Amino acid sequence: MSTTPLPPLTDATIYIAGHRGLVGSAICRALEQQGCSKLLTRTHAELDLTDQAAVRAFFDENRPDYVFLSAAKVGGIHANDTFPADFIRDNLLIQTNIIDAAFQCGSKKLLFLGSSCIYPKFAPQPMQEDHLLTGELEPTNEWYAIAKIAGIKMCQAYQRQHGFNAISLMPTNLYGPGDNFDLKNSHVLPALIRKFHEAKLQGLPEVEIWGTGTPKREFLHVDDLAAACLFLMERYDDPAIVNIGSGEEVSIAELARLVAEAVGYEGAVRYNTDMPNGTPRKFLDVSRLTALGWKSQISLPQGIAATYAWFLAHEDGLRK
Repeated sequence: MSTTPLPPLTDATIYIAGHRGLVGSAICRALEQQGCSKLLTRTHAELDLTDQAAVRAFFDENRPDYVFLSAAKVGGIHANDTFPADFIRDNLLIQTNIIDAAFQCGSKKLLFLGSSCIYPKFAPQPMQEDHLLTGELEPTNEWYAIAKIAGIKMCQAYQRQHGFNAISLMPTNLYGPGDNFDLKNSHVLPALIRKFHEAKLQGLPEVEIWGTGTPKREFLHVDDLAAACLFLMERYDDPAIVNIGSGEEVSIAELARLVAEAVGYEGAVRYNTDMPNGTPRKFLDVSRLTALGWKSQISLPQGIAATYAWFLAHEDGLRK
């Protein structure tokens, strides 16, 4: 554990890698709300994070005190299956370049964001941090998961060998403003928002949902994740990973009810039981996070309502 005194976030130069994404944009909002004014951001056109020389030059020039590493190449099952080389290559390059440049250029601390997909496919529920590397991964996204595991281990190795203060957080399923609402490749919550919204506009008598509605999932509003990131950046220095979740799970059927209520859709829901359910349960153990003194503040009904309001405000600009 690092004992080096850290400057307050409000006084520090902070680099947010991936600031345009769902997570990165939420971290930027949280930092701005806390009064942090020295934020560094670069678009992909301005800085290719897979280019080692370019990343090193950026760090040499700007010398950020803190680094939030939320940049990643992400995609759904189809993308992972079709472009496995791209997913493992790009994510390994992004992580390696940023972690090493942050250390080499004297950054005080780095926060690396992983994913709950790092845990084994058949991990006990709820999934604890100690379950990492105890079994085989889910094959449909193993390329992405292996890259994220490498990022975790790189942070731990740099802390062990060099004393570099690098921590790793593993968030659960996220949603919120800036989410992907494309029905072809979005996650279940934004997909349901779009489905119920369009059914309401078209006056459809029912909405079809795949499976039986019985699988359970955990959801965390992205602004809650951002709050947890700032909390742990200021208070946590241990190399052990930390799960970030709401500590609550909900069935897909209950989720559908909450979304229909938020959207104002009054038709029926029909479950297509010929379609797959997916994993019966995917739930993070957040006892380590709770013991550190943090818990989520945005309830699922509140978060869904706010996300739907964002969707309505940005509907014209979203992918069709």
